[in-house]
Amino acid sequence: MVIDTRYCIGCKNCVLACSQANGIVDGAWRKMEALGEPEFPDRKRHFLTRACMHCESPPCMNVCPTTATYRRQDGIVAVDPDKCVGCGACILACPYDARVLYTPQDDFENGRPGDKQREGTCTKCHFCMPRIEKGIEKGLKPGVDPDATPLCVATCCTGALHFGDLDDPDSEVSALIENNPTLRLSETLGTKPAVFYIID
Repeated sequence: MVIDTRYCIGCKNCVLACSQANGIVDGAWRKMEALGEPEFPDRKRHFLTRACMHCESPPCMNVCPTTATYRRQDGIVAVDPDKCVGCGACILACPYDARVLYTPQDDFENGRPGDKQREGTCTKCHFCMPRIEKGIEKGLKPGVDPDATPLCVATCCTGALHFGDLDDPDSEVSALIENNPTLRLSETLGTKPAVFYIID
């Protein structure tokens, strides 16, 4: 994923789309933070949206005692709810605050039915994995066709979020990284995040 901070306006469409699509509390998987320089006259305001970084070397996977957290061949870091025992090791290991323990009570308070399969498990953003898989089955291309792309990207009203194959040099995300100054959060930790931010 590539997030162009120059175009993010902090509308939280991505946050709301994530919670609605995945039946989770607003801000549980995708968070939005306002950053800025408060001093006049050089005042600037930037927004930072973040979720799971889908690291190439994910600390959450390395500490999981049941192998519930795993990294797919396409790079998506996912959780098998049938293997997760909710121990919370991944929550403590994640340097990006991307993991949460799912409790149905959160859904009930927001007027949604609880998901019994996920109760007591550690959950996280999975780049709308079911949506991507259904799209691929229909012959659609993730990052190109909206119905095969994470909903946060498909609903971004300013085009700040981009998704695609980082291993494909001809993909839009590869071109954005090649042609713009980018950074990855906490790169010094050696996690090798798959989420890049274009900076101003």
